[in-house]
Amino acid sequence: MLIYDYFRNGSLHGYLHLSDDFSNPLTWNTRIRIALGTARAIEYLHDICSPPLLHKNIKTSNILLDNELNPRLSDHGLASFHQRTSQNLGTGYNAPECTKPSAFTHKSDVYSFGVVMLELLTGRMAFDSSRPKAEQCLVRWATPLLHDIDAVEKMVDPALRGLYPPKSLFRFADIIALSVQSEPEFRPPVSELVQALMRLVQSSSLTMREDFE
Repeated sequence: MLIYDYFRNGSLHGYLHLSDDFSNPLTWNTRIRIALGTARAIEYLHDICSPPLLHKNIKTSNILLDNELNPRLSDHGLASFHQRTSQNLGTGYNAPECTKPSAFTHKSDVYSFGVVMLELLTGRMAFDSSRPKAEQCLVRWATPLLHDIDAVEKMVDPALRGLYPPKSLFRFADIIALSVQSEPEFRPPVSELVQALMRLVQSSSLTMREDFE
């Protein structure tokens, strides 16, 4: 038997993809706070736990939200018992090198986290068979566009209604681009992502205060 705390707000997947028209969409600042909180959880597994742990199943349905919409990364305790087989490879979260369970590494966790950030940016699912074929895999569709300012603005989740600081948006896109690189050796360690997201949260909070003064 597994017993978990109850999270009234459900998962990030539900908040992003299953909410009705009457739900409050996640604000931009809340999205980057969720990204930072999730990155810190991964950093704890990778750098603080002894021995270090891999998560192997980072995705929005495993990120639970508390009453203040703070993220809680779940399912990591099952990683050592649950073999990630080929049936998991079509979800859109696994890194290209993860063709078998033994291929998972710290860098494949970073890739999966990059996909979660893409969902926060675009409001799209990691894999969506209802979209045109070229847009079904979120990473494949979005990655070539992440360094194009105009393209990034067009791919932003419409639920944000333009309410975001553009500089923060482009920095977030840069962090995603680093995380989802196809070659694992070029992906940064999660500790670097935590630092980058901390700077982003601080600058976005400052920008919001200036806008209201």
